[in-house]
Amino acid sequence: MTLAPVAVIRPAALRSNLQQVRLAAPGCPVLAVIKANAYGHGLIQVARILESADAFAVARLEEAVQLREAGIRKRLVILGGCMAVEEMRTAADLAIDIVVHAPEQLVLLEQSGGTAPVWCWLKVDTGMSRLGLPASAVPDAITRLNQCPAVSGVTLMSHLACADDRQDAATSEQLENFGALLKNWRGDVSIANSAAILQWPDAVRNNGILHYAGRNWVRPGLMLFGASPIRSRSAAELGLRPAMSFETRLISVKPVRKGQRVGYGGHWVARRDSVLGLAAAGYADGYPWHAPSGTPVGIGNAFGTLVGRVSMDMIGVDVSDIPGAAIGDRVVLWGDGPSVEDVAAAANTIPWTLMTGINRRVAVRLEAG
Repeated sequence: MTLAPVAVIRPAALRSNLQQVRLAAPGCPVLAVIKANAYGHGLIQVARILESADAFAVARLEEAVQLREAGIRKRLVILGGCMAVEEMRTAADLAIDIVVHAPEQLVLLEQSGGTAPVWCWLKVDTGMSRLGLPASAVPDAITRLNQCPAVSGVTLMSHLACADDRQDAATSEQLENFGALLKNWRGDVSIANSAAILQWPDAVRNNGILHYAGRNWVRPGLMLFGASPIRSRSAAELGLRPAMSFETRLISVKPVRKGQRVGYGGHWVARRDSVLGLAAAGYADGYPWHAPSGTPVGIGNAFGTLVGRVSMDMIGVDVSDIPGAAIGDRVVLWGDGPSVEDVAAAANTIPWTLMTGINRRVAVRLEAG
């Protein structure tokens, strides 16, 4: 038994969550977003587990090259695109699709002359005001891409800024803007992220707001890993299963007298005679330093609460109400309970930050199944 923290990755949960994507967006090919080391779950192993996805999306060329070198032959898309001619040529040589979101990239494509043409996903800014060409520049960009020998085809795409909030009118406006641009587009499209897949049906179907002759690629990220992308709805309510259990063990259990201060700064003071457990995980492992006292911590089949400041290598947990808590007991930092959403909410952050913040010194174990 190791007393060091471990990230347990659950293949069955990943596959189940992918199935939930297909149920929510029937007939849509799935571009599984596995950037940032697959949200901290392991880039290569997640690509192998989710082999039934139709394609994978990463943020940067380096991630796509890693996948190719690992033998992943699935269609790959670089969401950030390429910003140098040599990068364009590498993408073409490795049969990697690229996103085009700036006029400078059009020029690079026209100059690249790769050994093989590359498929381009033309990104349009429909209201997020981040990456993407303005709608007025799209007709000319499509013409140039279609005439460029280095380009084999074009998919039109955009990204939604507020799809997590069903009450925000911004998503309807973005869909209307995208639909106006498409008109009767003959190719493929892509606009739905995890939140849109689950609660904006117009983003995943044809002949409503959107009209197109090709396919509608959905781009799930967070939901694949079993966290909720929607405000006020839990992952369990959405039929999603946590794909990671971030856990460790108790390395000390000791009595603390009423009035005794605990941890750096002595900010937590015992209000009663208590039992303090120390768990072997801290901010150097990826547990949020700013998590406050009271944040839930799983101990065996029960819950304790974080006490005092998070240290580099350990946290304090009030286990006073967990009879028999002992050194070696399993501690769940997030996973089945508490959920990553629970911890993120307590720490005033988001699940994405927690998942991608797991430190490299944390061991990764693949659960059977």
